Amino acid sequence: MRIWISGKKIVCFLCFASLLFYAGSLSSAEKQPRIKFKQESWDFGKVKQGQALTYEFVFQNVGDEVLTIQKVTTSCGCTAALISEKKIGPGKEGKIGVTFNTQGYGGRVEETITVESDDPAQPQKQLMVRADIEVPPQPKIDLDRYSIDLGLVLEGEEIQAKVNIINRGELELKVECSHRNAFFSSAGKAIAFPLKIASGKDAEVEIKLVPQQKRGLLREYVLINSNDPLRSTLSLYLSGYIVSREQLKALFAKYKNILD
Repeated sequence: MRIWISGKKIVCFLCFASLLFYAGSLSSAEKQPRIKFKQESWDFGKVKQGQALTYEFVFQNVGDEVLTIQKVTTSCGCTAALISEKKIGPGKEGKIGVTFNTQGYGGRVEETITVESDDPAQPQKQLMVRADIEVPPQPKIDLDRYSIDLGLVLEGEEIQAKVNIINRGELELKVECSHRNAFFSSAGKAIAFPLKIASGKDAEVEIKLVPQQKRGLLREYVLINSNDPLRSTLSLYLSGYIVSREQLKALFAKYKNILD
């Protein structure tokens, strides 16, 4: 016995089968983990410098599959850690604990936390904490220059340089300058460190030293230590090029016409 199926019925059957297959695929594709935070940023407001601030970011897996937290990283200045399980079931919650140490910071500060997960829609989620950090009165060091180009330096001769040290803070600044073989003076007199600079004032420091190296590129660093809590150590870079008397004579002879 033969069964005849019209072409129109075959087309309808194929369409129906395709729809079933597409619906099944769609349903399968929709089963994914999804991370959703209750808060994506937190503002601590005004705080005193030196405080350790803490906050917990709460998130939920709003997807249909288990969510896996792979990594939690932060920008400089704060630390963060997952304080719940790495694997969060559908509908369950997790927590990211953040600690921000405000020591050494001042003014408006923003720090970011990056949460990496297997959520295909947002594998990296960025969170943010903010704070307005009130800085107590303190000394604040500044230099009128941080590098000095000495040009050509004659071999064996003493080099001289000057730097102006400025106190831009509210309290007295105390400064120590150090170098293995340098002599420090101010207004022609040897400095008895620590050099004390009142608020809003400055002091010129004269540096004299004989380079230990022979000919060639000159690189010297003078360390400047102070009681500025934010910039306790600064470097003054001295550069130049050491030549012998013979080399200097040769240079003058070569460029004599230009100099005349």
